[in-house]
Amino acid sequence: MPYLRLFLVLACLSLPQALPGPVLAQNGTIATGEGTSSEQNQTDAAIATRIRSIISELEGYEDVTVVVKAGIVTLRGTTLELSQAEQLDMLAGRVEGVVAVENRVTMSTDVAKRLTPLIERVQNRFWQGVAFLPLVGVALFAFAVVLWIGFFIARRKRPWDRIAPNAFIADIFRAMIRVASVVAALVVALDILGATALLSTILGAAGIIGLAIGFAVRDTVENFIASVLLSIRQPFAPNDAIEINGDEGKVIRLTSRATILLSFDGNHIRIPNSTVFKSRILNYSRNPERRFEFTLGVAYGTDLAEATALAQRTLEDLPFVLTTPSVSIWTMELGGSDIGLMLTAWIDQRETGLLAARSEAIRQVLIAFESAGIEMPEPTYRLLTSDHDAVDEVEAKSAAAEILAETEVQNVSATMEQDLDNIVEGERKTAVGEDLLRDDATKE
Repeated sequence: MPYLRLFLVLACLSLPQALPGPVLAQNGTIATGEGTSSEQNQTDAAIATRIRSIISELEGYEDVTVVVKAGIVTLRGTTLELSQAEQLDMLAGRVEGVVAVENRVTMSTDVAKRLTPLIERVQNRFWQGVAFLPLVGVALFAFAVVLWIGFFIARRKRPWDRIAPNAFIADIFRAMIRVASVVAALVVALDILGATALLSTILGAAGIIGLAIGFAVRDTVENFIASVLLSIRQPFAPNDAIEINGDEGKVIRLTSRATILLSFDGNHIRIPNSTVFKSRILNYSRNPERRFEFTLGVAYGTDLAEATALAQRTLEDLPFVLTTPSVSIWTMELGGSDIGLMLTAWIDQRETGLLAARSEAIRQVLIAFESAGIEMPEPTYRLLTSDHDAVDEVEAKSAAAEILAETEVQNVSATMEQDLDNIVEGERKTAVGEDLLRDDATKE
């Protein structure tokens, strides 16, 4: 039973709402009815005439009929809108002499009647639009003029190229001028049309759409902002040898999306600018002086002071080694069969190749140690089975000593680095596209 009652209640709620009952008039007290029937009929007729005359002047009540009896107004018929039928209660109740209003007016379901107002509204708006065309033409002309002025200013090289630190920032300024000119042209056009209130709606919708797009392309926006900051800060220049997250190479260019490197193997490396901006950048070229280092092992029992002094003199006598900073040598570790020495020296990498200098320094120190009889043991074991093998070993060492005796310093110019520089310059000259790096820009 409870479920049946609930079902009946829901069924009643789903049915169309019944018309409200009679509405009592609120315009005064009800008479006692002492007058004659003819007088009452005259009063009823006057009330009906008054109500009919009122609704005849109003649109949408053509099918409404009015009957008045004993001051009670009964309204029948149809209207196009339900709100129009509800307004009849208040309208009839305000007429003098009305005791109550029984509103039986319903909403019309006639398709032809309901479409007629729509067609009329479309026709009226069409002709209003035709009459509005001259003003629309003036608004479009003003829009075009303001837009042309803004784009003309944006196309000029000055003052944007002068006030911007690079071409990328100058293009951003130009884009901002274009956007501002579009907004200004839209404001002027809407003001001429008298529809400036529409601008706030457009801007609000544009803001919401922009926010949604911003979340959708967050990585792209982050990369763009990183490009702007890198173009201003200039942490590296073309041809600089840098390392970013383990990737080493020469800088070719900085675009609005990525930093392009030429690796020492001759390959292109494209690193997103957002990664570059957040990463540790190791720039080998910013300081022209650069240190190279290598290790050598001497046998136990070697005079370390003598070996260190000899290695230091040998490195200092090399023509490509700088006097300042000075050569440094220290004992690094005690190995299983040797004592490790760390040798460091400095070069001017604009004239000297790092790898070539390191290779030649190792060769010269080996020659000096061999000439001084400083033994550099190998972590291997040899078994000598006869005196003949010992003689062969002595002869082999003598041959090696003769080879190392060529103490003439080899060419250590930065040939490889210069070749890479030429490749980078060729890339920069032949490449088509933007480059945010400038030689005259302020370096970070």
